[in-house]
Amino acid sequence: MRNQLQTFLKDTNIYVIHAVKGYEFQEQHVKDLFSKYNLDFEFVTDGDPTLTNRSILEDHFTEEFIERTSAGQMSCTLNHILAFKKFIASNKKYAIVFENDPFFLNNFEANLFRVYQEMEQIEEGFIVSLENTTLRFPSFFQLKKNQSLYQAKVGRMAGAYLIDAAGAEKSIAHLQTQKCKDIVDWWHNSLIESNIIKMYWAHPPLTEQGSHNGLMSGTISSKSKSTWRRVRWKFRKFYRFYMLRFKNERRMIEK
Repeated sequence: MRNQLQTFLKDTNIYVIHAVKGYEFQEQHVKDLFSKYNLDFEFVTDGDPTLTNRSILEDHFTEEFIERTSAGQMSCTLNHILAFKKFIASNKKYAIVFENDPFFLNNFEANLFRVYQEMEQIEEGFIVSLENTTLRFPSFFQLKKNQSLYQAKVGRMAGAYLIDAAGAEKSIAHLQTQKCKDIVDWWHNSLIESNIIKMYWAHPPLTEQGSHNGLMSGTISSKSKSTWRRVRWKFRKFYRFYMLRFKNERRMIEK
């Protein structure tokens, strides 16, 4: 299976959204983690505030967004956009985009392999959410044996996702006529709502963000590493993955 996965990955660029300074711990974490799985990747830092100017920002964002958004959030969003542009220029088939605090979940390689197999069967022009930041999952009723991809109406944040070439091209083409007016998570949702791209959730999720699960701080997160946050995260994940889904679906049956 690992050799077959590596065959798929030959058609894939992997990008990690990062900052020029201040996140050396995250940088080393990414290098160690990706080396363990033999994943080639590129840090994307071109959108760092030290490397941009007003003209570059105005090329991509609305005036209102520039005025009301912090430098960190704007840099992160710009790096995602620039990753799309790098991907398009590479002429590869797929790209996986991570923020710089990923933690791979159990059976990461096997689940990624199944995602690739199913992507070959769906219409081009899509994003696949690989993470669990929002702790939203397909309902029990939706789940099908040996199925990993489930179409959704919204994303699950932008910590880890896979996009195909058509999806990136359509997103950047749309940006030429309608500049980005929100942070990357909501920009993705606006593309979905405008029928520019289709969203799929990978289930089970393949990754989670260290800035949310309590294991580290993220590039634009104000949340620091914390044992208490780690405990809370595990409880919330268990509750939303099992109990809340069961409760919601039982309510639907009773109706």
